[in-house]
Amino acid sequence: MDGKKLLAFSDTHGSITTLTAVFNWAKDRLPPNDTISCVVFLGDGISDLGRAAEASGFFCDWKVVCGNNDYRTSSAPEAAVFDFCDYRFFICHGHRHSLYGGFHSLVGAARGSQANVVLYGHTHIPSFKNIDGILFVNPGSLGRPRSKAGSSFAVIECMPNGQLTVEFWGIGDKGKIKKLKI
Repeated sequence: MDGKKLLAFSDTHGSITTLTAVFNWAKDRLPPNDTISCVVFLGDGISDLGRAAEASGFFCDWKVVCGNNDYRTSSAPEAAVFDFCDYRFFICHGHRHSLYGGFHSLVGAARGSQANVVLYGHTHIPSFKNIDGILFVNPGSLGRPRSKAGSSFAVIECMPNGQLTVEFWGIGDKGKIKKLKI
């Protein structure tokens, strides 16, 4: 049996078509077909969510934080904490944490919230790393990617044995979803 899955994406920047493709893909994986049970948006394109949901018919309760380009369009918080499986997640866009100068600020925020996992965006580059026992995951960007991976998002699975796995997915030709190697 598979574990619970969390879908994370960021930085859509008006790319409704790409986000709609992800929502259509996610729709096919909701219970009972698969186990995506949590959807997280990490900022910069909050106004895209409703339009893509309408276009795809994918409606859910998602966790949302605002990015540096969302201030005029959203009252969403800059950061949030929630529990998923047996892990505490800290989510933010990342722009307030000087990411281009290192992870010191983000590590501090994670520790302050007692998080095991940090989801962040802003850099537009998919990555994951373990720093001092905390898993840091950036799903990349759906709207303006800055890596060879192209438009990307992440799926985090909590396995039945309690381990977390991270998979990155990309949008290929004609909106086709493909698994990426990051």
